Amino acid sequence: MTEPLLLTRRLSPGSGAGEPLRLPLGADERTRLRGLRHSLCGRSLLLQLPRGEALAPGELLGDDEGVARVLVEAAAEPLLVVRAADALELLRAAYHLGNRHVALEVREGELRLLEDPVLASLLEHRGLVVERRHEPFQPEAGAYASGHGHAEPRAHHHAHHFGSPHA
Repeated sequence: MTEPLLLTRRLSPGSGAGEPLRLPLGADERTRLRGLRHSLCGRSLLLQLPRGEALAPGELLGDDEGVARVLVEAAAEPLLVVRAADALELLRAAYHLGNRHVALEVREGELRLLEDPVLASLLEHRGLVVERRHEPFQPEAGAYASGHGHAEPRAHHHAHHFGSPHA
C-alpha cells in the first residue's frame, strides 16, 4: 500500500511541473485543513496545512519542497437554488437564512444553499421557487473568514421560526 502524499503548503499559481492530482472537496471539507483525503484517481492525501482560510477551488497544494501536487476543486453537492419573482422576497429569504447561520452562495437573482428539506419547505411556503441541483457549492466566506478561525459552512438551526419578525 502506498503511503499518503503529505501536503503541507499552499502554492502560488503556476507552481510545479506536470499535471497535478485533482482533489474534489465539498464546501465543508474545504474548511478542514488537516486529515486524510483522496484524489479523484484514488490516491491517499494527508493534509497537514497551517491554520488559516478555507481552501479555495483552483488552489494548488504541495509537499515540504513546494512541488505542486494537488489542485483543489469544488465537488458537486446536493443544493437548493432559490429564486423569487420579487427581489425584495429574495432579500428577505437571505436575511432569514443568514439569521439561522445558513451558508449561502449569493448569485445574481438567486441564492444557493446545501439541501435541507425543512428549509426547502419553509422557502416554498413563502412563495419562493426552490430547485434541487447537484453542483459545486461556493458559499460566501462570511464575516469571520479572514483569519478569525471561525468557519461555519453547515446550517445549524435555532428555535426561531423562519417567517417570524423576531427571527
